[in-house]
Amino acid sequence: MSLQFLADGIFAGALIGLGAVGLTLTYSILRFSNFTHGDFISWGAYLALTVTGALAGTLLPAARFVPFSFGWPLVVGAVVAMALTGLLALALDLALFRPLRRTGHGIVMVIASFGASLALRALLEFLFTSEPAYFSRAIQIAMPIGLGIRVTPDQAAMMGLAVIVVAAMHLLLTRTHVGRSMRAVSENPALARVVGIDVAAVIRATWLIGGALACVSGIMLGLTVQIRPQMGFDLLLPLFAAAILGGIGSVWGAILGGLVVGIGEAAAVQFVGSEYRAAVAFLLLIAMLLFRPRGFFGVREG
Repeated sequence: MSLQFLADGIFAGALIGLGAVGLTLTYSILRFSNFTHGDFISWGAYLALTVTGALAGTLLPAARFVPFSFGWPLVVGAVVAMALTGLLALALDLALFRPLRRTGHGIVMVIASFGASLALRALLEFLFTSEPAYFSRAIQIAMPIGLGIRVTPDQAAMMGLAVIVVAAMHLLLTRTHVGRSMRAVSENPALARVVGIDVAAVIRATWLIGGALACVSGIMLGLTVQIRPQMGFDLLLPLFAAAILGGIGSVWGAILGGLVVGIGEAAAVQFVGSEYRAAVAFLLLIAMLLFRPRGFFGVREG
């Protein structure tokens, strides 16, 4: 039996996990389900594509890093796009969510995020059309790595990127003042404010980091598959499933939840059929809510 599905699931899980980290941070600090997060994934991919296209053959050499399908333009474009996506998320908060936070009603924020999601997706489709786009059309040959598993160079590079980003997030949350402040606000916003933590600054940092992580997920998906305006929306259910599986507020939980969802979906394709893939995230989510509502690493409330 080929274990190719396992490699595909781990890659998909890393992508989902990175997106779920931003989602779980937003939920644990801002206390609402942010439906725009999926669209930040799409916007991040398109922003990276736009910046890469502008840089290719002009400011930077367009030659690719053999055996990968990309070169310096995408590397620089990814960094710029992460910053731009973070700023987009922050701008949306300033324009929409911050005024609504004064109402104190979480359902208002959820409905507003759903409407903003529709608007962001429609604007993206208006600007770039619904036709698929690609960072590169180069055909890559998958390399055998043993046990019947084959991976492309781009997939290997994206997995390396995922590991680096997760390690950076761990260091940020555990070794920096911003990270410790984010954890404090996540635990108790009122108490954090009493001890002198700038909650508004923490919220701004959360949007910037969440947007940047969404951009990384979009680039990973776009580089290995294709870029579409709907790509982030299609990931919403797996993202929420991963965040809840791991436990709201847990970065490592979100990564583990993403891996569980990704491997589960890949196994469904391998053993049941691709038409059932979308149901896997929903079934895992329901099972976790029934038997362990707080997730793998979530903290019991009350």
